[in-house]
Amino acid sequence: MTMESPPPAQVDALLPAEIARKAEEIGVAKANMDTVRLLALAVLAGAFISLGAMAATTMWTGLDDVVPYGLARILGGLVFALGLILVVLGGAELFTGNNLMVMAVASRRIGLRALLRAWSIVFVGNLIGAVATALLVFLAGHHLLDGGAVGQKAFAIGAAKVDLPFLRAFFMGVLCNVLVCLAVWLCYGAHSTTDKLLVILFPIAAFVAAGFEHSVANMYFIPQAMMIQHWAPELAGDHPVLTVGGLAANMIPVTAGNIVGGGVFVGLIYWFIYLRRRD
Repeated sequence: MTMESPPPAQVDALLPAEIARKAEEIGVAKANMDTVRLLALAVLAGAFISLGAMAATTMWTGLDDVVPYGLARILGGLVFALGLILVVLGGAELFTGNNLMVMAVASRRIGLRALLRAWSIVFVGNLIGAVATALLVFLAGHHLLDGGAVGQKAFAIGAAKVDLPFLRAFFMGVLCNVLVCLAVWLCYGAHSTTDKLLVILFPIAAFVAAGFEHSVANMYFIPQAMMIQHWAPELAGDHPVLTVGGLAANMIPVTAGNIVGGGVFVGLIYWFIYLRRRD
């Protein structure tokens, strides 16, 4: 009796056409996930991205007068990548990455109603996770570090985001999610933990360094600044736009931009190239 040898391990990354088919299958699986599980995984993703945002805030504190602007932004971006690393490797559902589900819609594997259901649940879950994490970070006294300098930086970040004009916030959201979804796309083709770490780092560092807008990260940055303004006013100025209304005014254009950037400029373009049905 002979024993069959196991198939050789695949070490090369998937080719783009294979990634497209995998992305389509993942989109179908996400659309069919039960509500409780989807919501719980979305809460985790909101928390994970918030931890990356918290780490980036800490990194940026005090760097303005020490290193050049671009280097400071890149360093913060590399630290912020912790969020997507936790989402991908730890397992969670992130709204911006899930914009790639449009590929399954375009292939008629799922309907628009199923897509909007999944997006809605994940968006709400991300918001819950991000705001809850912002509250925990505040209660832990993170804003008091370095004599309150961390809190001042966190406040400045949130205040700058609610001051963005609508169109600028939209296009910054577009460019952000092009890079985020490209990072997720490359992760679909990666085979090892090391591969996934490497393909996440540079696209995420690039979008953060460029100052682009990520809707889920803003679910942390803006509420954190609001908490500092209300509960630690000695570290913050009086910013009248830093309110729930200001958060919504930022979320609308940034979220729309994220959908266009990830869903259209990455998902639908790759669907058109690799999955479009031909006669």
